[in-house]
Amino acid sequence: MLSPAPDRDLPAGEQLIKIWFKFVPREGWLPYDVEGLWGVAVGPDTARICNVPFLQDGVAEGDVVRFTTGPDGLRWAAGRVEASGNCTVRVLPQPSGPLGPSAQAVYDRLAPFGLGGETFSKELPLVAFTLPVGADLPAVKATLQQGEADGWWSFEVGCATDEWRAA
Repeated sequence: MLSPAPDRDLPAGEQLIKIWFKFVPREGWLPYDVEGLWGVAVGPDTARICNVPFLQDGVAEGDVVRFTTGPDGLRWAAGRVEASGNCTVRVLPQPSGPLGPSAQAVYDRLAPFGLGGETFSKELPLVAFTLPVGADLPAVKATLQQGEADGWWSFEVGCATDEWRAA
């Protein structure tokens, strides 16, 4: 195992549990093979994810995942059992681009869409956004694509819906 992604602060609210996701690290990207996401138990072996994944693909905030509990008490994701309809998009500002390495500038450009997100760290201003059901996906997608074309950022979609693909 390489290492887990840095832990994030516990979101405010309900009684939360940590769900761990294991994945194969991507070459040329962050050297992590595990990411922990907060969730709320909705059954004995299921939880609703409560924050945005930075590294894990195929899951979005609000999705319900099944987990197994290891002998050490850690809960390991075993697959998504219910999609929320939300999408996950990650945006990394180009340090030499017009916005510089500013996560805040990314938030400012996407603020008109009312998206919630999280920043990985000050050193790595990667912003992970949840695009909720009902968001103006064509406008968000056009803004992301234009920002990439203008050298503001690069972006990737970690969890897409049919609505995102059709936008």
